[in-house]
Amino acid sequence: MIRIDPRSAVVFAAALASSLACAGALRWMDGAGEAQAASLVASAPSVARSADGHYWAEAIVDGRPMRMLVDTGASVVTLSRADAERAGVSVGARDFTRTLNTASGPVKAAPVVLPSLAVAGVRLTAVDALVVDADMPASLLGMSYLGRLSGFEARPEGLTFKG
Repeated sequence: MIRIDPRSAVVFAAALASSLACAGALRWMDGAGEAQAASLVASAPSVARSADGHYWAEAIVDGRPMRMLVDTGASVVTLSRADAERAGVSVGARDFTRTLNTASGPVKAAPVVLPSLAVAGVRLTAVDALVVDADMPASLLGMSYLGRLSGFEARPEGLTFKG
């Protein structure tokens, strides 16, 4: 024979009612929460993943368009000399005061500050960069830009930037 204490029955009933109320609230919020999260993700700036597996950003450097490879391993935004000239960044021979050690060997670089750099709607001003005195397959969107964002997230379909 099972004995049920009246106080235990009341505690059990209260716990059951509380659990059912929480489950109902979660189920009610589930649809609205998903819709809200989807709208936030859809409105967030992003950079699509290319067929080659890299993230290519269509950047605006001081009002001029430029395609850049997103490179979290690059400490600084790095422009080829040709891209720098297209963006209106002028450097002279005496400006190449730094030496970078790359996989291809040492390369001279000129430190510059870009007046503005925008990617996927996130515009930053006074971005540190280097102009490299060598041929590069692409300019690099490095951490001197990415590190100033409030965050970014990599997903299979692309990067989401948070300004």
